[in-house]
Amino acid sequence: MYTHTDSDRPFPGPRHTDAYDLRHHGDVEVRDEKLTDLAVNVRTDTPPAWLRERLAASLSGLAAYPDGRAARAAVAERHGLPARRVLLTAGAAEAFVLLARALPVRRPVVIHPQFTEPEAALRDAGHQVRRVLLREEEGFRLDPARVPEDADLVVVGNPTNPTSVLHPAGTIAALARPGRTLVVDEAFMDAVPGEREALAGRTDVPGLVVLRSLTKTWGLAGLRIGYVLAGPDTVAALERVQPLWPVSTPALVAAEACMEREALAEAEEAARRIAVERAHLLAGLAEFDEVRVVEAAEGPFVLMRVEGADVVRERLRDLGFAARRGDTFPGLGPQWLRLAVRDRVTTNRFLQALDQALVMAGCARN
Repeated sequence: MYTHTDSDRPFPGPRHTDAYDLRHHGDVEVRDEKLTDLAVNVRTDTPPAWLRERLAASLSGLAAYPDGRAARAAVAERHGLPARRVLLTAGAAEAFVLLARALPVRRPVVIHPQFTEPEAALRDAGHQVRRVLLREEEGFRLDPARVPEDADLVVVGNPTNPTSVLHPAGTIAALARPGRTLVVDEAFMDAVPGEREALAGRTDVPGLVVLRSLTKTWGLAGLRIGYVLAGPDTVAALERVQPLWPVSTPALVAAEACMEREALAEAEEAARRIAVERAHLLAGLAEFDEVRVVEAAEGPFVLMRVEGADVVRERLRDLGFAARRGDTFPGLGPQWLRLAVRDRVTTNRFLQALDQALVMAGCARN
């Protein structure tokens, strides 16, 4: 069985988004205010100095049109793939738009809760979208049997935003079928030590499309750089609907630089630090009787549940902290908040603020 929503009804128009604001993202939480940012999942103190220097040096070449061949080759080598299986994009978000426009999709399914841009892009392209809602009582873990057999496009995140659940690679691969495109959003996989459960680089899973982003780990959200790993025919189809020179020269320089051995080692070390800091955040949240968390968190963020979360979030803002609201994610509701993992000092300050916010919001303390 799968969960029906009004997205199963005849498509009513390109901007229809039912009860959920699919276009709301964490950056809205921190605009125009000086708040400690726990709403956006971009690693702090990035980009590193060496990457800023490479980007600055690239500015001397802005008179020439971008040439993506070197960056494409670097991404291909990093994943052990031929270049024809790689497409560079203006962030992973562009890839969702390309997929929605380029593929002859008739029965798309999006597995929620997850990043909402895939569904928004599909709807904007005129598709009727069905949802599979993962259950809190099951730890938001994926059950392939719940995905309709007739789905010809399935979208899933791993680790999933906002639940931070890391699904086993075998479980996701079990969704593959002849005639089905399986899109796996691995935007946060490089924040998982060892990138365990990654499908990037796999060529044995039929219809597999893996999306990666460099904006999270390297602090390049303002530069827009990501890439698609897929079969050559799929890459060619996406490239045909992509505008000319879609990725800027500085973004191409960043992509090439972040594929180097030293950069990959730095990303791995950052992932290990994040795991330690996440454990500290989870331990602190466990001290609050009012709070429940998704304990299987493996990404650079955690999902917490607290009654009156909308009021708690506003009180946190009063105390100088921005948290990501959860009610814009299908499958969640107003009692959920997502928190980015930060350093220990910031986390301790946040936990003190949360204690105050719960009192200010009138939440009972046991």
